[in-house]
Amino acid sequence: MDLSNIGDLIGGLGLFLLGMQMMTNGLKSAAGQSLRKALQAATKSRLRGLASGTLITALVQSSTAVTIATIGFVNAGLLNLGQSIAVIYGCNIGTTMTGWLVATIGFNFRISIFALPMIGLGMLIRLVGGDRRQAHFGTAMTGFGLFFIGLSFLKDTFIGLENAFPLQEVGTTSVGLALFMLAGFTLTVLIQSSSAAMAITLSLAAAGAIPLTAAGALVIGANLGTTSTAALSVIGATSNAKRIACAHVIFNLITGLVGLVLLMTLSGVINSSGLTDIFDMVILLALFHTLFNLLGVLLMWPLTTPMEKFLNRRFRTAEADAAKPVYLDKNILETPPLAIDAMTRELARVSRMSGTLAKEALSAEANDRSHIQAQIVCINKLITKIGSFNQKLAQQNLSEESAEILPSAMRVARYHNEIARLSGLIVMYSERFSQVTDSNTQRDIYNLKKITNKMLNATIIDDEVDLSSANSRTLLHKLEKKYQKIKQHILDAMIESRLSPKEGTDLLDSLSHIHRLAEQAEKSSRYWSSLSPIEHREPIHTEHKHSNKLSETDNEKMTEAESDAIDEVSDAGDNSSGKPPEQPRKAIAE
Repeated sequence: MDLSNIGDLIGGLGLFLLGMQMMTNGLKSAAGQSLRKALQAATKSRLRGLASGTLITALVQSSTAVTIATIGFVNAGLLNLGQSIAVIYGCNIGTTMTGWLVATIGFNFRISIFALPMIGLGMLIRLVGGDRRQAHFGTAMTGFGLFFIGLSFLKDTFIGLENAFPLQEVGTTSVGLALFMLAGFTLTVLIQSSSAAMAITLSLAAAGAIPLTAAGALVIGANLGTTSTAALSVIGATSNAKRIACAHVIFNLITGLVGLVLLMTLSGVINSSGLTDIFDMVILLALFHTLFNLLGVLLMWPLTTPMEKFLNRRFRTAEADAAKPVYLDKNILETPPLAIDAMTRELARVSRMSGTLAKEALSAEANDRSHIQAQIVCINKLITKIGSFNQKLAQQNLSEESAEILPSAMRVARYHNEIARLSGLIVMYSERFSQVTDSNTQRDIYNLKKITNKMLNATIIDDEVDLSSANSRTLLHKLEKKYQKIKQHILDAMIESRLSPKEGTDLLDSLSHIHRLAEQAEKSSRYWSSLSPIEHREPIHTEHKHSNKLSETDNEKMTEAESDAIDEVSDAGDNSSGKPPEQPRKAIAE
C-alpha cells in the first residue's frame, strides 16, 4: 500500500463519515416530531420499545441519536428503565441495516451510476427547499450519495492488499482472531462510528484481503467498540444516563460473546461446505452481524428485569437517596400509632428539607438553579410517597383521633410541596435581583428576604424543639407590613422612573412569591400541632383570620421585646449610604 492508497483510504473514510452525518441529520430533521411519536410508542410495552428502537435506528442510521433521545425520555419520566433497555436492544438490531445497505447496494452496482446523480439532485432539492421538509430530504439524499462514493474509495483501496500483508494466514489462528477483534474495537473507538468500521470490514472482505473468520472477528470487535461511545457520552451525566449506558455495555459484551461462539461454531462448517463459493461473502457477514444481535436480544430478554433492578441500585445521587423515606415502612401499617408516628417524623424531615431549600433559594445565584431543581424533585417524590403511605394507613382500623390526623398530615405535606415550588420560582429571579440599581429597592429586597429567612427558621420542624405557631404568626404579621411597604416603594420607583416597567413588574412578581412562601411556612407551623396528641395541641386558627393580618387583640399581645427584635431585622440593612450590608448572601444564609 503506497501513499496514494493511504490518501484514498483517508479520503474515502472521510467521505463515508460525512455522508453518514448528512444522511442522519437530514432524516432526523425531515422526520421532525414523527421520531418523537415513534419513540413514545415505546411506553406501551418493552416489545414496542424494541420495535421502536430498531425502526428508528434503521431510519436515521444513528444509534447514538436514538440513545440520547431515550435518555431524555427516561429523565422526563416518559420511559422507565426497563423500556429504555428494550429500546437499546432495538438500536443494536437497527445498526445492522448499514451492513445490508453496503452488501446489497454498495458492492453489487456501479456506484457512480446513481451516487453522483443523487448528490446533484439532493443539493438541488436542498437549495430550492428553503426551510421546508423537502430541503432536509435533499440533505439526506446528498449524504446517501457521499456515503456510497466513500464506500467506492474504500473498496478500491483494499484491492491487492492481500499481496502486501499475509492477512489470510493470520486470520485463521486463535491469536489472529483475537487481534482482529481488538482491531475492530480500536477502529470503532478511534472513529466513533461502528457503521464506518463495518464498511471497512465489508470492503476488506469484498476485496478478498481477509478470510471470513477474520472479517467476523472485526464485526464483533466493531460491535463491542460502540460501548465506548456510550461510556464517553455519560461522563458527568445523570444517573439515568449512566444506567442506560451500563445496560448498553452489558448487552454488547454478552452479544459479543454470543457472536464469538457463533463464529467459532459456524466458521468451520462454512469453509468446509464451500458456502463462500455459493454466497457472497459480504452478504454472509451482514447476515452474521444481524444474527448474533438477534440472538443477543433473545438471550437478554428474560434477564432484563433482573438487570433493571440491579442498575436501579447503582449510580445513585445524593438527591436520589434523599428522596427515599427514612421512617416509612409498610410493615408498621398494621400498628396505626407507630405508623402515624413514622409519618409525622417523615413530615418533619420534609419540613427541614423544604426550609433549607427555601433559604438556599432566597440567597441563590443564577448558577444554583440546577441544584435547586434537583432538590425540588426530591421533595416532591418524598411527599408523593408520604401520600401513598397515608392512603394505605387510612385503610386500617383507626381510632377517631387517628383518623383526624391523616387529613392534617396531607395538608402540611401540601404546604411544603408549595414551599418547594415557590423556591424554584424565586431562584429564577436571582439575576433580576442583582441587576436592580435603585439603592432603596435593594435595601427593601434585602430586608424582606432576611425576615422571611427568620420566618423559615421559626417554622422548620425540629424533633428536639417544641414548635409553637405563636412566634410564626407574629413574624408573618411583621412580614406582611414590610411586604406592603416594599410594594409601595416599587410602585413609587416605577412612577419616578427609577425602575423600568419591566423591572418593576418582575420585582413585584418575585416579591409576591417570597410573600406567599412565608405564608405557606406559617400555615405548616400552625397545622403541625394537629398532628400531636390532643393534650399537647395548640388551637387551630382558621385561615381567613390570619391569611393577611392578625386581629387587633393579637397585635396588643405582641411584647415590646418581640416587636423590637423584628424591627431590628427590618432595619438591619440601613446604613449611612442607604445600601444593604455587604455580602447579603452570607447574611441571609445565617
